Amino acid sequence: MKLISWNVNGLRACVKKGFFDFFAAADCDALCLQETKMQPGQADIDTPGYLQYWNSAEKRGYSGTAIFTRREPLCATYDIGDSDHVGEGRCITLEYPEFYLVTVYTPNAQDGLARLPYRMAWEDAFRSYLKSLDGRKPVVVCGDMNVAHQEIDLKNPKTNRGNAGFSDEERAKMTELLSAGFTDTFRWLYPDAAGAYSWWSYRFHARENNAGWRIDYFLVSDRLRDRVAGASILSDVYGSDHCPVCLELRD
Repeated sequence: MKLISWNVNGLRACVKKGFFDFFAAADCDALCLQETKMQPGQADIDTPGYLQYWNSAEKRGYSGTAIFTRREPLCATYDIGDSDHVGEGRCITLEYPEFYLVTVYTPNAQDGLARLPYRMAWEDAFRSYLKSLDGRKPVVVCGDMNVAHQEIDLKNPKTNRGNAGFSDEERAKMTELLSAGFTDTFRWLYPDAAGAYSWWSYRFHARENNAGWRIDYFLVSDRLRDRVAGASILSDVYGSDHCPVCLELRD
């Protein structure tokens, strides 16, 4: 099974930059999107052979997630079961017989860590939600988690220490999530791989110089690790300030 996750930073804009060419060539079983920034019907998003599931933000042009899947799930649920975290379209869960597939767009702590208290509350609620799912069957969770977990996960750790996405608080919450029974699939397969990034600022020729951050993940329940056949970062794919990340699972 081949799964892909991509923060498209506005799906309508990404469509104009080759999204459908990538989607056709990828030939994946499910494509999970973050930061769609649209409501269904605002653009013609035709995906023959794929069912579409959308969770759009109430605020137009903001946030939002979607999953396009070949396999019909047993059910689809939206958000994370906490009334404090609705309205921004940040999560979709599809239940399959053998696992849950979750896509997430984690809130950004923002400049000066202005939204860090909300981010910390989200982290605790999201971890609790994943643990509740994991208590029933294994979980695959993917998306833009807005944190570079370790120093190896960004180009300039020293100068970014304490900034949004690399604060001690955010990194500690990722450690807590992994310690709750989840595996970072890319880092599990490639513990020492440096220069492997999934997001680059549009400023300062960051992508050209590979001055990036790895903030897009595929995590799996620890008991699914033996099914991981591959985890990759598709850094040659453009169309967004993020690139897609891919997970391959053995049947």
